Amino acid sequence: MKTLHKLLIGVAMLIAFNTTHSVLAQEADLDAGENIFTANCAACHAGGNNVINPEKTLKLDVLHINSMDSIDAITKQITNGKNAMPAFGGRLSEDDIYNAANYVLNQAKTDNW
Repeated sequence: MKTLHKLLIGVAMLIAFNTTHSVLAQEADLDAGENIFTANCAACHAGGNNVINPEKTLKLDVLHINSMDSIDAITKQITNGKNAMPAFGGRLSEDDIYNAANYVLNQAKTDNW
């Protein structure tokens, strides 16, 4: 029984490692992210601004204040939308959303808005 228990723990650890490893191994394509942003987001967020709610820009300090300064948070926002922002989960692939989120955060962190 102890051997089975150890085996199950080992398998669970291996699955967790592989899942984490594949997520970490995914590299963002910032050029693709820029193209996705330009085609889908720039109408409201050109230059990192927000034409609907001018206080909620894509500038790093504002992202931080709104707890939107991580890839996970931005990905969730793009996928599900919120308030006036539409959900893009049904229109864009997971890779497109991931690349766009990385582009947004990179622009904010490098102060390129």
